[in-house]
Amino acid sequence: MDIPIPNPANTEAEIRLARPPKAQRAADFVARLQMMQKIIGAQSFVVLRLSGHGLPSTRRLTCSLHNLGHDAERHVHSLLNAYGTALMTHLDGSLLPLLWEGAGDNQIAEAGLPHFTARLPDKQVPYSGIAFPVRLGAFGNGYVVFMGSFIDLSSDLIVDTHIKCCQILVDLLSCDEKKLLPAEALSDREIACLQMAGDGCISEAIAEKMGLSVHTVNAYLGTATTKLDAVNRIQAIAKAIRFGYIT
Repeated sequence: MDIPIPNPANTEAEIRLARPPKAQRAADFVARLQMMQKIIGAQSFVVLRLSGHGLPSTRRLTCSLHNLGHDAERHVHSLLNAYGTALMTHLDGSLLPLLWEGAGDNQIAEAGLPHFTARLPDKQVPYSGIAFPVRLGAFGNGYVVFMGSFIDLSSDLIVDTHIKCCQILVDLLSCDEKKLLPAEALSDREIACLQMAGDGCISEAIAEKMGLSVHTVNAYLGTATTKLDAVNRIQAIAKAIRFGYIT
């Protein structure tokens, strides 16, 4: 179903000023992305998120959201087969949106000011597209990709759309984290141990302040690290801060 679009003369101003509420359901994300897709003249979108950590061989981009219909798997596979490695490499070193032109007839992908974007090799997939990279830190990184036969954006529209793409991935990460909280809630003592560890206290100092053994303190910190799906104590502290458990 087509989404009503404001007068083109006011389109870019409305993108800049609008700040949609944080989405909680997949349908909310899709509606926001379809509005963005319509405004920039694309025909479909894909949200790719980076999974895995460490060596490049352990990382990959996976599709989180799309509106590609029944051919989604084939389209995503062709996109990642053509550009997956380049997308991951680019994400490590640059936040410039990536443009490419498709292999079909009348495929165009241009930007108002070329230095606002970087280019991928053309004619590797049937459709043109623009991929907006988003880096949020250790988790939630990825791309919002818009595809179509004619991609021609002004520099202002590129910047505004990129901001919206960042918000989409921030909200997706927030939803992921909230899903973990009810089942993985930390106990008061686990929170207290994490708070003091975050304040720079070593296990011995935490044990003395709480009247516990060092072994018990380490057990609380270890359990909290597991519940937060963190790889070490430092990451557990960072995630606890992000979840609002500690300050």
